[in-house]
Order: sequence, then C-alpha cells, then structure tokens
Amino acid sequence: MSHYRFIEAQRGQHPVRLLCQVLGVPASGYYAWQQSQHQEVAQREPAWETALVKVFGRHKRRYGTRRLQVALRRKGYRVGRQRLRVAMRRRGLHALQPKAFTPRTTDSTHGLRCAPNRLLDQPRPTQANRAWVSDITCLPLATGAWAYLCAFQDMASKQVVGWHVMASMPEELVTRALQRAFWAQPPTPGLLVHSDRGGQYCGNAYRQLLHHHGALRSQSRRGDCYDNAQAESLWSRLKTEVLELRERPVFADLADAQRSVADYFDYYNHERLHSSIDYQTPYHTHQQLLQLNALNCPA
Repeated sequence: MSHYRFIEAQRGQHPVRLLCQVLGVPASGYYAWQQSQHQEVAQREPAWETALVKVFGRHKRRYGTRRLQVALRRKGYRVGRQRLRVAMRRRGLHALQPKAFTPRTTDSTHGLRCAPNRLLDQPRPTQANRAWVSDITCLPLATGAWAYLCAFQDMASKQVVGWHVMASMPEELVTRALQRAFWAQPPTPGLLVHSDRGGQYCGNAYRQLLHHHGALRSQSRRGDCYDNAQAESLWSRLKTEVLELRERPVFADLADAQRSVADYFDYYNHERLHSSIDYQTPYHTHQQLLQLNALNCPA
C-alpha cells in the first residue's frame, strides 16, 4: 500500500498533517494525489450514475429505485433497478421509507347528521373533479403544541386541489380549504366530496358551501377508517417526506408549518412522480383529464 493510500485509509482516525509528518511525505503531495483520484473516478463513472446522483439529490431522498428508474429512462438511461440498488448502496444513498398505514377511527359522537358513503359500490373515478377526498391531520410543533392541516385531493389525478393550516381545527379549517379548492378548480355538477365523520364535515357552513357549488357530501361508514384510505395515505407521505428530512421531526412554529406544507404540495403536484397514475405528476394528469372531459362533453 502506498503512503498516500495509507493516509486515505487512516484519515478518519488521525489528522492528515500528522500522518504525513509521520510518514515523511508532504501534505500538498497527498492532496494532489487525492484530487487526481477523484478525477479518475469521475472519468470512469458512467453518465447514468452521475444523473442518478443529481435526480436523487433533487428529490431529497424521496425517490426509491422505481421512481429513479422511470426518471432516468426519461433522460435516456435504461438502467435496471438492481444496478440502481448497487450504485446507491456503494454511494450510501438511502431513500426515505414511508411509515406503514396505521388505521384510525375519527370520533363521530358529535351528534350531528352524517352523510352516507356515496363512493361505495361505485367504480373508481377516471375523470378530474368528479370526486375529492378530504381529511384533517395534526402537525407537531417544536413548542409542544400542534398545528392542524385540512386538504382536499382529487381521486383520479391525485392532485391536491386545496388545503389550509391553522392552530386549531374548527369548521373554518375545513371551509377555508374547500373554498380554496373551489377557487382553483371550478367543480363539475354532481362532484362528490368525501371525508370521514368528523364534526367539521357535518357543520352548516360546510354543507352550505357544498350546496352552493352543486357538490354532494359523502362520508365514511361508522368505524371504517379504510373508507378514506387515500387521504390517510397522503398524510403518511407528507409526514415522511417533510419531517423525516429534519434534524427533529417537528415544525418550528405555525408559520413554518404553513410554509412547509405549501412548498411540499407544490412539489407533490408539479414534480413528484406518482406510481398509480403511470408515473406522471398529479398536475400533468389533472390537466390531461380535464382536456378529455372537455372533448367528451356534448356540444
């Protein structure tokens, strides 16, 4: 083993200058050798591997081998998932792993009248703005308090069409998120808006807002958390891909939570590839479905 290779192997345990002094070699010589090694590795590195590192960094560890393979193929690199695994392992690249879906049931003992589940026995929507799902989740703050997020997501395209974050979760949290969704996406007649049986989705203001826009209220069956599984899946993805990247899995304060959620949903809608829509982005899919809707409408 050359002196420089020995120094490279031991530099994690001892200072480089001390190792050079003991071995009687100049530190400048070691650094010149190290730079030449890096250049040699870069010259040997295949183009697809350079692209892999860039894509992985761009998406902040949110892409595993499936999405990475699709992204690289769209750049012209046909690489198998096993080669991707080997390259990622060699480079120490570890993708975020979403937490398993944990069923939970909303407390619906508020005494308000709930709507039936209008999605039961219906085929999954294939057109945009035909069915939206919604839910509320809590976001941990560094102060020990909580922020609350409500979002509405299109079932067919996966696009998050409206959301709102507040320090509490009154009915206003839901109505503001829904109003933002209506501003962004004029609803089609008969739009189904599905949620769990939480009291915020049973209030007068929420029901009147739906009625004003010609939308129908739909809610999960009592005690059946899987009736709103798509919304729960969105929360799992958001919390993994936002909080797991932080030194502490919390938001600094309410403003940080609001800003971070807005940034993530912008990324989620416009950049993140979604496996259930043929590895397209939700925004791209939503626009395609809207165009198909327009073509299929009678004149």
